[in-house]
Amino acid sequence: MERGDEGAEEIRTRRPDRLHDIVQHPLPPPPITPTCPRLQYTRFSLHASSHPSGPRQLPSTATHWEHLTWDFAELPKKDSLEDEYMQPPLKYSCTQWFSLSHPWTLNPINSPTRYPNKQHLPPIILSPSTSVSDLKKQVHSRKSNLYPNRQALRLEVKGRTLKDEETLKSLGMRSGAKLYVKDLGPQIGWKTVFLAEYAGPLLVYVWLYQRPWLFYGEGAASLPVHQVVHWAMWCYVAHYVKRLLETIFVHRFSNATMPFMNLFKNCSYYWLFTAYIAYHVNHPLYTPPGKWQAYAGLVLFILCELGNLSIHVALRNLRPPGTKLRKIPEATSNPFTALFNFVSCPNYTYEFGSWLAFSIMTQCLPAGLFTLAGMYQMSVWALGKHRAYKKEFPNYPRGRSAILPFLI
Repeated sequence: MERGDEGAEEIRTRRPDRLHDIVQHPLPPPPITPTCPRLQYTRFSLHASSHPSGPRQLPSTATHWEHLTWDFAELPKKDSLEDEYMQPPLKYSCTQWFSLSHPWTLNPINSPTRYPNKQHLPPIILSPSTSVSDLKKQVHSRKSNLYPNRQALRLEVKGRTLKDEETLKSLGMRSGAKLYVKDLGPQIGWKTVFLAEYAGPLLVYVWLYQRPWLFYGEGAASLPVHQVVHWAMWCYVAHYVKRLLETIFVHRFSNATMPFMNLFKNCSYYWLFTAYIAYHVNHPLYTPPGKWQAYAGLVLFILCELGNLSIHVALRNLRPPGTKLRKIPEATSNPFTALFNFVSCPNYTYEFGSWLAFSIMTQCLPAGLFTLAGMYQMSVWALGKHRAYKKEFPNYPRGRSAILPFLI
């Protein structure tokens, strides 16, 4: 019993020293990564008053952020200091905080203790009418690599991304509020990505249509070609020429840029699937379907392409040039837009119909796989847009589905 009492007394006397070790040895910074070349980490610090006053009193793990510089993480949700280092997760890397102070100034939170020789940046004078777009420009003036399209501003770490047209007054921000600026990484224009991902399939299909010896061997180009093979080539070319023209003359993008890596993902998806389809359809051993099946697929493909174009034009007319105005899409005098009465994203419905028709016309398994893959991805997009419409517009028609009438 006496030995046990000594052990308990030893624990009671050592725990304050253990806390002192934690305070004296802060969390080391994480390694530098390409996406965040100047990554610094959160330093956890405890006030001297947080030391236990008695042998049985454990300190609180509440921390303050006066040493916070670049990276931000959630605080550990526990009241124990058994670990010598409380390492936060790396989930919110490349995020910077700015605080609002009276009267309407934007103060970057620096770290005088961690970087004593670093000069403090002067505050930025703001006004209640300052927009999020203006804030991004001000942040860019402080961090040249964070150009406006690379930033995502939020009121909470896990909150929604603020819209450029919102102002400090509309957001209800007051003195002492904090903004979270997330680095989205290198960006590239939507139009550039669309042009690249649509031009590739056009060139790849036309090349394989000529039956190059590299894929089919010598003499394959001189073998007879079925009429369906010609139809498939013209349908494929027409589809992607339409997409290129829509990108240049029709589409109005709500966002100017997307992550740079999307260029490689999107191009790989379209280019490789095109090579897979074209190789089989243009193969000398390709067997076409029956006459009437091919005709039915061709007619359905043409109708769906016209419907898809009609929906894109109708969506373009909903948004005035140079704005991000959103309205409830409605059917117009064009009969192809009547599908708006049944689904929220009829452009995806017609897109699915086009590739389903192409698969019927060619009776080609790779084309069917491309149709299924596209339908899955478009369903995800359509369901997201459908939820956004219902959330944004209280009077949104309840009878509409997302992409397939009465089904999805």
